[in-house]
Amino acid sequence: MTFGIALAIAFTSCSNDSSGNYPYKVRMTDAPGPYSEVNVDIRSVEVTGDNGHTVMLNTTAGIYNLLDFSNGVDTLLATSTLANANVKQIRLILGSNNTIVKDGITYPLSTPSAEQSGLKLLVHQTLQADVENNILIDFDANTSVVETGSGTYKLKPVLRTVVTATTGNIAGSITPAGTLAVVSATSATSLVYTSSVDADGNFRIVGLPPGTYSVTVTPALPLLPITVTNVSVQAGGTVNAGSIAL
Repeated sequence: MTFGIALAIAFTSCSNDSSGNYPYKVRMTDAPGPYSEVNVDIRSVEVTGDNGHTVMLNTTAGIYNLLDFSNGVDTLLATSTLANANVKQIRLILGSNNTIVKDGITYPLSTPSAEQSGLKLLVHQTLQADVENNILIDFDANTSVVETGSGTYKLKPVLRTVVTATTGNIAGSITPAGTLAVVSATSATSLVYTSSVDADGNFRIVGLPPGTYSVTVTPALPLLPITVTNVSVQAGGTVNAGSIAL
């Protein structure tokens, strides 16, 4: 059973050059994993253009519980002005106060590389003038948080970047509400994107490339998985997979 955690980071930056203004947003969103908290100590955010110039954004530094940002919720993290319309890389610098909470117990989350070289995300995005440019950072918590021993955990980030204008979302619900379940969307090319169901039975899988998907709800045993086929996703929209009865 897999769980996805989408790390939602939201900063707005505005890039200016002779051709116009380039509003830019990097959004952080989350899908719950097998932990009650995943706390990440974000100290700064940097953006690098294709000319190699790096801009340190005005970051609202702090400890962010990624599980606060589920089902499309996001938060504003940093703002700045870019001098280049072509974004090559985003870099997140983390502090040392990273933890997870599992079964009511808090454990340190080791992030040695992120504290020094940072979490580097290749973007290669060309901003369009005078419109809002958005990007989503998807952080898979199940594969990113690794238990290295009894009560010891390490962050080995598995991330993807998605330009939200060219992707879509799948939303829906399950019954009965309150059932623990994971929802996965599998594309025709066997790419899998995951999320989890909230306490009210709702789910939302974001940042999906356009195409046709099979949506599978995998509840906790003894309930069995249910699959809905031929769910069509279009860019810039959200398709409703309906209410899925377990």
